[in-house]
Amino acid sequence: MEDFGIKTALEELGIKEVNHGVCTGTEWKKSNGKLIESFSPSDGKLIARVQQCDAGDYDEVIQVAKEAFKVWRMVPAPKRGEIVRQIGNELRKYKEPLGKLVSYEMGKIYQEGLGEVQEMIDICDFAVGQSRQLYGFTMHSEREKHRMYDQYHPLGIVGVVSAFNFPVAVWAWNAMIALIAGDVVVWKPSSKVYLCAVAVHKIVSTVLKENKVSEGVLNLVAADSKMLGDKLFSDKNIPLVSFTGSTNIGKKVGRLVGERLGRSILELGGNNAIIITPDADLEMALRAVVFGAVGTCGQRCTSTRRIILHESIYDQFKQKLVTVYDKLPIGHALDPKTLVGPLVDRWAVQGFLDAIERVKNEGGNIITGGVVLNGENFKSGLFVKPCIAEVENHYNIVQEETFAPLLYLIKYTDLEEAIRIHNDVPQGLSSAMFSTNMLETERFLSHEGSDCGIANINIGTSGAEIGGAFGGEKETGGGRESGSDAWKAYMRRQTNTINFSTELPLAQGIEFNV
Repeated sequence: MEDFGIKTALEELGIKEVNHGVCTGTEWKKSNGKLIESFSPSDGKLIARVQQCDAGDYDEVIQVAKEAFKVWRMVPAPKRGEIVRQIGNELRKYKEPLGKLVSYEMGKIYQEGLGEVQEMIDICDFAVGQSRQLYGFTMHSEREKHRMYDQYHPLGIVGVVSAFNFPVAVWAWNAMIALIAGDVVVWKPSSKVYLCAVAVHKIVSTVLKENKVSEGVLNLVAADSKMLGDKLFSDKNIPLVSFTGSTNIGKKVGRLVGERLGRSILELGGNNAIIITPDADLEMALRAVVFGAVGTCGQRCTSTRRIILHESIYDQFKQKLVTVYDKLPIGHALDPKTLVGPLVDRWAVQGFLDAIERVKNEGGNIITGGVVLNGENFKSGLFVKPCIAEVENHYNIVQEETFAPLLYLIKYTDLEEAIRIHNDVPQGLSSAMFSTNMLETERFLSHEGSDCGIANINIGTSGAEIGGAFGGEKETGGGRESGSDAWKAYMRRQTNTINFSTELPLAQGIEFNV
């Protein structure tokens, strides 16, 4: 079977048969944890092994990071931005092999792998500009000859816990902003995609060494969640934890971080819907729905889960959708003909199958797909045919996020009902409406419209530009990362008052003579 150049890519990235799972940015540490194997979901082949971090390794990294913060916080922000600029340039050099590894280890198609690395590059470019715009405000004091202003200071160590579906981009969204803010970073990646994290640290370590950046500014701890999860979330040395994952685990993270009065950025589940009205461009909507539902094999937090269709166009759009689904090229993630790769592992496949059974048991109708594919090209056992089901929004299974290509069709009669159905789920990440009617689209974006953190018009739910703040409401966690003013979450705010008189007037005109 063709290897699609993966062997060459691994060599370019410095991935060996056995790799260290602990790095302090400029130094790789011999770790003491268990050896873990990484297999490709596309062909089931062993890619390489990683020596995991254990609790002792983690404690050593935290100490190194604490010392590094004392130095890094005093580097002027534009100079920190220059380091980030160079990291972006280094990532450009390795875009193709890193994109190929992302595809091969995680299972998303190669073009999506390249796109994810491009997101890393883009956030580096964004962060460089942001390093000169860490603005505060100046206020007028009520007291004579007093000046007031606020400013932002670095927080300390930022813990980044990323999920398997975006093995490198989510780290970059957090790490590059944290770097220009003056923070240092400790990254715990998903155990399903350790090699991607190892490759990234090999790339950035070159830049850190060339610039004589202190050891401990960018750190990697590849560790099993059962061993390290609670320890990291409860660690008072980490003022901010950015966690991407399921809502169930996110609730635990929020509790553990909250108990020590730390901060958290939670990027959790999505149950994203598109409302399609009679005034929609149906061909454009069709393309958005298909990519949103089957891109990354339905394993994006922004994947399209529900289509809310007006009754007058329901049958027409359903038929168009089924026709496209029946022709989807499914196969090896690195094959250029493939549009739908595998699910990440057998647990994901089982979750897909279980969800379909629950749809049937609750009264739903399976229109197409919903089976595991077998044959010469599907030897890993992780390939499925994307599924479309007719359902009602109140079904218990529809209220949950199924992290797989399972798309629900729901019929509506008027816009008020459509928005009610749209919002009537526990999650609130991404949303969209397809319509050329301004009255409809503006209502969807109004206070009584979408209750999600992201609301789009005439584009799908899946994917986001790094220039905007990314995140959602309700059980999605409420966090924001990446662009806009998300940088403020990575810093602590301080109000300053300066008295340049020889008197000591008190606020609110209080008299206190001694």
